[in-house]
Amino acid sequence: MLKRKAYEELIKWKKAKRRKALLVTGARQIGKTYIIREFAKTHYENFVEINLIENSAACESISAAKSSTDLFTRITVEAGAEMIPGKTLIFIDEVQEAKEVVTYIKFLVERNDYDYILSGSMLGVELKNIRSVPVGYMQTIEMFPLDFEEFCWAKGLNTSVIDMVFEHFKKRTTVEDFVHERLLSLFHQYLIVGGLPEPVARYCDTDNIQEVRSVQKEIIALYRQDITRYCKDEDAVAVKRIFDLIPSELNQQNKRFIIKNINGTAKFERNENRFLWLVDANVALAAYNIDEPRHPLLLSKKENFFKLFLADVGLLTGLCNMDVVREVLNNRVAVNYGSLYENVVAQELAAHGHKLFYFNNKGVGEVDFVIESDNAEVIPIEVKSGKNYKRHRALNNLLGVVNYDIQNAYVLHEGNLRIEQKACYLPVYMVLCFHT
Repeated sequence: MLKRKAYEELIKWKKAKRRKALLVTGARQIGKTYIIREFAKTHYENFVEINLIENSAACESISAAKSSTDLFTRITVEAGAEMIPGKTLIFIDEVQEAKEVVTYIKFLVERNDYDYILSGSMLGVELKNIRSVPVGYMQTIEMFPLDFEEFCWAKGLNTSVIDMVFEHFKKRTTVEDFVHERLLSLFHQYLIVGGLPEPVARYCDTDNIQEVRSVQKEIIALYRQDITRYCKDEDAVAVKRIFDLIPSELNQQNKRFIIKNINGTAKFERNENRFLWLVDANVALAAYNIDEPRHPLLLSKKENFFKLFLADVGLLTGLCNMDVVREVLNNRVAVNYGSLYENVVAQELAAHGHKLFYFNNKGVGEVDFVIESDNAEVIPIEVKSGKNYKRHRALNNLLGVVNYDIQNAYVLHEGNLRIEQKACYLPVYMVLCFHT
């Protein structure tokens, strides 16, 4: 079993004095079903699982429920295991196939006799139109691909090494050379494999990149099938086109979509919902432009200007040829591979609870990411994959704007930690330290 941080969240949920239903969200193939099953084995005497895609008869029955009482009766019919009050977890998987279950779950929770976990892969898309979300009766855990720290665990890196990295980050001290080289090597592997559980497990078992690539291609095909299944017919072709264009658009200098590349129209308004569909489906991550780097960043968010990243960097690399993999493994990453580095940073920031923003205006230029610390400090981040990591004119310009009063900035690069004036140059793997 791959060690996942989400498992600890499940334990916290079970220990809570006032138990709510739990909704586990995230992209397909993220490991939701597996981790819930493993959790149930350890923490419950009885476990009922109903998968609404694999069991079409159960889906038809559950979908036909007219009330919470009716729903519970139908669950008892479909349960393949004994249901003992106080000792049973009821898990309804792929709940997007019967969305009204989320409405009724409030009343089942009030009975206080069974624990309920719901999960699905298109919840951001499919749950938008349900009649009533049970506020106060449901807790949500959003799962992401394995972050870099979890990948290091999977590759057998001792947790004390990660603790050491956090300590160096906190004290702003240089990492020992042999530790630095080991972590850079793991980071390069992570760029190729990504964080989806099946490719990670296959890589840990075989070290075979071709097998990893085969699994990644299957997942990409599955994502495209989901677009056909869950997206409106008139939008499906355009959404697939956007999904397929993400790698090439990230390679553009400004990394923003050329709208005409999608369907021949330059009207953003006609395509906005198609972009956001991929974000709501947890397939892509959107980083929004901000007018000013001031707290709170959300107030200066520009809805019509954003960059799209793939939710997993391994899928992005998987869409490239083997020459890219060879260059990354040999530590010969050219500047045009910066999109991989930006994608993995976006992925890490999102997994650690950060909203994704970047800053761009004509006077300053474009800074890759802007985050907020726990004490509301605004911190710009530049991501550099090549050797010229000290060339960051936009960041220098931003730090020079007195009215913004930015005191600290990060430059993520391949080298070791060093500080020059307001800029802290961090080894790129230290993105794992950027927790909210």
